[in-house]
Amino acid sequence: MEKTKRKTSHQHHTKAKRLAGRSIEERPKVVERRRQFGHWEMDTIVGKRNGKESVILTLIERKTRCQLLRLIEGRDADSVSYALRGIKREWGACIKTITADNGPEFTALNTAFAGTETEIFYAHPYTSCDRGTNEAHNRMIRQDFPKGMSLDDISPSQVQATQDRLNQLPRKQ
Repeated sequence: MEKTKRKTSHQHHTKAKRLAGRSIEERPKVVERRRQFGHWEMDTIVGKRNGKESVILTLIERKTRCQLLRLIEGRDADSVSYALRGIKREWGACIKTITADNGPEFTALNTAFAGTETEIFYAHPYTSCDRGTNEAHNRMIRQDFPKGMSLDDISPSQVQATQDRLNQLPRKQ
């Protein structure tokens, strides 16, 4: 006679993530209606997931669907902040709000935009649909840079060419 094994119950608890700043629920209603220029969604696109590899920082304006893409050195707060300082110099007055996810790369957004009128909002944890415009455009970017492709092998000019191609597409308003 064989002994039966006792099933042990394993309980998995997900750690509640705290928002890095103000919630998307505090975002002005004018942002959701897409009637005013200057409200942006932000994300990163990762190539191979093996440590400190280059990523693409994506910002998309909600009304016009104008997209900014930057190839940055890593998926960390310092790399994102450095890229955002350059974007801020170029586009500063055009950035009223930014909505980002709760990734560790976006924890320093408030310091990157300190001293400006730009307001930073964070989507709910694990809810990519809060930034639907950005997620849809990231799928289009994946046509040029598929998942698993090393982003260390691409140049900033290739990223710029993708940005130009996407910004010339006709958009539904």
